[in-house]
Parts: sequence; structure tokens; C-alpha cells
Amino acid sequence: MQVLFKRNKNKTATAQDPTSNILQRGMSSIPDVLAPSSIEVDFNNIRVGEKLYKSFFISGYPRYVSANWLEPLINFESSMDISMFIYPTDAPDVLSDLRRKIAEMEATLSSNIEEGLDVDPKVSASLEDALSVQEELAKGVERFFQFSLYVSLIANTMEELNENSKKLVSTLNSILLLPKTATLQMEEGFKSTIPLGRDFLFLTRNMDTTSLASTFPFTSAMLTQDKGILYGVNQQNGSLIIFDRFSLENANEVVLGKSGAGKSYLIKLEAFRQFMFGTEVIIIDPEGEYSKLAKSLSGEEVFFSANSPIKINPFDLSQSYEEGENELGLKILSLHGLLKIVFGKLDATSDAILDRALVETYRQKGITVEPNTQKNTPPLMEDLYKVLLGMEDQKANELALVLEKFIKGSLSGIFNQQSNFDIKNPFTVFNIKGLEEELRPIAMHIVLDFVWTKIRKDLKKRLLILDEAWYMMEYEDSASFVYSIAKRARKYYLGLTTATQDVEDFLSTDYGKAVLSNSSIQMLLKQAPSEVDLVSQVFYLTKGEKQLLLSAQIGEGLFFAGQNHVAIQVLAAEHEHALITTDPQEAQSTKQDTEKSAITPPEKPSEKATDSH
Repeated sequence: MQVLFKRNKNKTATAQDPTSNILQRGMSSIPDVLAPSSIEVDFNNIRVGEKLYKSFFISGYPRYVSANWLEPLINFESSMDISMFIYPTDAPDVLSDLRRKIAEMEATLSSNIEEGLDVDPKVSASLEDALSVQEELAKGVERFFQFSLYVSLIANTMEELNENSKKLVSTLNSILLLPKTATLQMEEGFKSTIPLGRDFLFLTRNMDTTSLASTFPFTSAMLTQDKGILYGVNQQNGSLIIFDRFSLENANEVVLGKSGAGKSYLIKLEAFRQFMFGTEVIIIDPEGEYSKLAKSLSGEEVFFSANSPIKINPFDLSQSYEEGENELGLKILSLHGLLKIVFGKLDATSDAILDRALVETYRQKGITVEPNTQKNTPPLMEDLYKVLLGMEDQKANELALVLEKFIKGSLSGIFNQQSNFDIKNPFTVFNIKGLEEELRPIAMHIVLDFVWTKIRKDLKKRLLILDEAWYMMEYEDSASFVYSIAKRARKYYLGLTTATQDVEDFLSTDYGKAVLSNSSIQMLLKQAPSEVDLVSQVFYLTKGEKQLLLSAQIGEGLFFAGQNHVAIQVLAAEHEHALITTDPQEAQSTKQDTEKSAITPPEKPSEKATDSH
């Protein structure tokens, strides 16, 4: 019997409620109201309403099992009900049965040996197991149980049921389980797998405590919080991976993957969603990949080149004082890192000369370690150049000659003017694609230092994205600077995202590994065969996870959050995908559609429409 009724969302059932009327008239009970329209029992399946069910019982188990051994069954890609029944048994009864079984197996083996027959390996293995269990039961180390396992597949059609049945049997066989169809007992099998708590089949297997504990079914990893943004879908069980990175011990993130694996896609999607939740986003973009997203979100894109009207002075100070912190000393250390990219490796003498020159450059502007003096106008690169020339030292003059191209040569004007820009837009992109390849590490260091200086002035929830981080990680001092930001970012409510396609260059350095260890979230996308061994070693991956990274599609990989990790598939809505995709085929198709719509003339109004108008 099937009863349909409608109930107002905000009101209780009224006298018009059909269910209420039925119960009032005494025509039917609640089980009758909830019962399906029909039940049809066949030899190999049972139909309940519109659904088909097929029940299996497990008759054979592997000799040895490990934790999570039922994971392929728990995460099988089909609707199904699984039930387990556990029956404790008394130790004296079990020991008595074991002694009898052991005596029978020993007699069988002795008889085979006397008759000159080959010893049955199954009997030998069973005897060995029985003796081991007998000893553990006698010592009280283990207890004994009867265990039964049933599975009922659910499908809409007979074809679907048969196909999923074949897949299920194959999956169970792969973990050495032997399933049998509950032929002629489909009704009992169905009842055994619905939440009645009754075992109508009672097809059990002996199992000790350790083995039984390994059957605990809730082994499928889930990484979901009550708040945060959607990163993707858990490929193991289809659950959503929702995380608030700012709720972890630090908000840093590392994204590693080969070119074309979907790193920028993932990062842009996260930046878009973080921005929608009120997070200020700052991006250092070496390849000009974030222009479309910035424009769509009314963000500001800063082009960093010789012809750009916007300038950034690497000698700027934050002008914010913190107890026990030497602001000028930290800035000079940062400038050391920047200038070592320019100069290359320095010997001890040149390094000492550079340090003295930097201190003198600030002193000539009246800036010392005293916080009050740090509000003065900061020096320029040209001031350092003049100080080095004035030292009248051969090595100082050599350093000045290297700087000359930034002061008077072909690169003048890029790094030698006072800053005329401040970060005011909540979505800011620094585009350095227009710079030469050799200048990009310098520009990235300057921009990163500029952003870090601004961040420390005003405490706000921010996301700083450093794309193609290998530009900086290949220089020791720049890598040290990135690591110092990663270590101190949490203090300023900042989440640092570092992404790179040159995984080996990133992970082969101590600073790269340090940045990784200071990042609560790590994402591994598709890896190159030449780099997957290193990644596997650093992240302690299993062979299956290693294979997953080799065969992953675009946007697929592993998502690490703290001590847990799952396989992830990054998914975006259509409107999000349109904003963040950089697929050249899609871009070309969009361009052609736009051109076509621009060329096609509008339809002329019909005569009837014109007359009526």
C-alpha cells in the first residue's frame, strides 16, 4: 500500500493530512503506511518497490589480514547495504573444539606420511593456525568470536544489478574474500542487511580478536570541516573536502605538480573562493595567468616593468615597531638576499663590504636602528651605488659596476625610484611577465619584500600566492627569505601559498623542505616520472599513491591536511571554470564565438512588428 500526503513546511499535520485520517479511522498501522507498494521475491534477487536487491554472504576469508583490508568493499562504487554480526563464544568450548580439530588434522597428516602421500599444504597451514590460536586463547591474549558478513547490492534495473554483481565479486576476490549468492534465501539475506539487528542466514566464521578488529568498517578517510571553502571531491568516497586553512596551526599551503597538471587552475579556484569569503588576496604572477580573474573580480593588476608608471623601492621600511625586533637589521638581511641574486655568490670580503655599504646608505639618510628615524625617506639603489664608489676599494668598485646597469644602463628606472604604490584593492596581482627571465627572481624578491612590509603594517586576513616559487628557491638567500615568511606568516594572519612545477629543485634544498614542513596543507598533483620517486620519499607515499600521481588526470592528486590525506579531484562550477581556465583550446573557441557574434548582424524586425510599433 502506498499513501501520498503533503504537509505544510511550517505547520503541524492538520485534519486534512491523509496519514492522520487513515490512522484515526483505524484502517491501517504505521508499518502499513511505510511499507513499499509491492515485494517480489525471486531465486537470485528481490524487488522492493522500484528497487532491486541481491544478497551475498562471505564463505571464504584470507589467512592473514591487515588494518583497512575491507577498504575496497567499503568504498565500492555502487549503492549497497553491508551488515556484520559478531557472536562472542566461551573460551572453554572453543579450546575443546580446537583440541578435537588439532587431533584430526595431526592424524590426517600422519596418515598421509605413512602412506607416502604428499602432505596437503592447506591442512598444514590450518594446523599451524590452530596451534597458534590455541596458545593465545590459553594465555588469555585473544578471545574467540563467530563472525558473519553480508552484502546486499541495490540497483534500479536488472542489467545494472547483474553488472554491479560481477564487479563486486571481482573486487571481493581481489582481497581474497569468497562471496556466494544467497540463492533461494534472498528474503533472509535482505532482512539480514537492513537495520533490524537480526541474522536470518547465520553463516558464520571463527575469528579471533585481532582479526575481528581489522574489520572495523569506517576506514574511508574524510577531510571535512564545518567551515571553510570547497577544495574538491574525495575520490575514495565522493565526500566533499571542505577546509578552513586559517583554522589550522598555520595557514600555509604548498602545491606541487608538473606543467599542465592543473596547479594554476587549483590556486585560482581557491583564490576566487577565499576572496568571496572576505579574504584579501595578493598574487605574485610570473606568467600573467591571473589577469582574467583579476579583471572579473574588479581587482588591480600591477604590471612590473621598465615602462610601468608604478614603482617599488626595495629599500622601503615598514615603519612599524615591535618589541625586541630590529626592523633595520631585518631589512638589511632582506637586501642582502636581493643583492646576492644580482651579484651572484660573494666571498667573505665582498659580503662584509656590502653589509657596511648598506648600513652607511641608510645612515646618510638619517636612518638608524632607532624606530623614530625609520620614518625618514628611505634611500634608493643609486644611493648604495654612490656609497660603494666612495669606498675607494677595488671590490667595492666591482660591486658598483654590477649595479651600474640598474642606475645608468639598460635597466635604469626599474628598481631605482621611490615607491608610488600601495595595496588598497582586496584582490591585487603583481604581473612580472614583461620582465626578462633573469630579472624575474629579482622582481619577485622585491615584490615579496614589499608585500611583506605592507602586511606587517595592517593586520588583516590575507592570502599571499607565490606562483612558480622555484625562481626564488634556486637562490639560497631568497629561499631563506621565503622560509622566514612561511615561519612568521601566522603571526600576521597570513596564508602563504607556494606553487612550483620544478619539484626536484624545490625539494632538494633545505629551505624548500622547511617551507613544506611549515605548511599545514600540501597538494600533490600529477608528477613527472623523473620526480615521483623524490616526492614519494619526502611524503612517505605508498606504491598505490605513487601510481596515482603518475596516472592522475588534470586536477587530480593527493590533498594533505595535517596528518591526514586523501585523493582529491578539483571541481569548479561553470562560471568559475570560465574565469580560471587557461586551456588554449577553450580560449580559442571562446574567441571564435565572440568574433562570430560580433560579425553576425542583428535580425531585422518583421513587417508586422514594425507596423505594430
